[in-house]
Amino acid sequence: MASRAGTPQSSIEPTSTGHNREDQLLDIARRLFANRGFHATSLRDIAEEAKITKAALYYHFPNKDELYERVVIQSLDALVQMVAADVARAKTPTDRVRAFMHSSAHFLDEHREHWLAGANAFREAGQTERRGVALHLRDTYEKLLRRCVSEGIEAGEFREVDAAMTTRFLLSGLNYVTRWHSPTGKLTVKEVMGQFVDMALLGLAVRGAVTEAEPPSPGVQAAEPPASPRKAAGASRKKAAPAT
Repeated sequence: MASRAGTPQSSIEPTSTGHNREDQLLDIARRLFANRGFHATSLRDIAEEAKITKAALYYHFPNKDELYERVVIQSLDALVQMVAADVARAKTPTDRVRAFMHSSAHFLDEHREHWLAGANAFREAGQTERRGVALHLRDTYEKLLRRCVSEGIEAGEFREVDAAMTTRFLLSGLNYVTRWHSPTGKLTVKEVMGQFVDMALLGLAVRGAVTEAEPPSPGVQAAEPPASPRKAAGASRKKAAPAT
């Protein structure tokens, strides 16, 4: 991973350059898992792509569980470690939320196939011991963001919102950005997430703008819009008029 000021290198193995057969096989597995899905990719597919026999593949990875360990668990562990380190350096709850999102997006920019392959394998794999480890790492990652949001509420930096719902809202941007974002596009994922976080933290409405009244969301009290100068003046004259 390219170095970044204040951000530790992730522990993900660098892309192979042809000198290590196991790294080559992992690269092929990630690419196929990312493009086809975990279930749709067989060990035979990986062996054929690598131009080796299945017996040779079994020497390195005797089953798909071993590949799941390397593709999903190691990538998730690297993500959690990197994001946690970035969050720990941030000073305020708002800064910590930004650090979480920016660090996650940077990971996605640098290791897109790791992210996609891991996400596909995580969703498709059955209930196994290794998936239990992946679930624990996933929960650790989500709880870190939820804690940042909760701290922001307690500190008065954020409104009294549902921290769990806010966490899901922010993570949905990360989880779905790969469905439309192009690595060759104008913006990196980190730059896209920067705009997403700004919209989440600052909102879209212009401060003080008068908008048509809309029903509030459940649990949110609607604020009364300010009266126009003409209506305010009319109300003032009515109040001042003597009784007849």
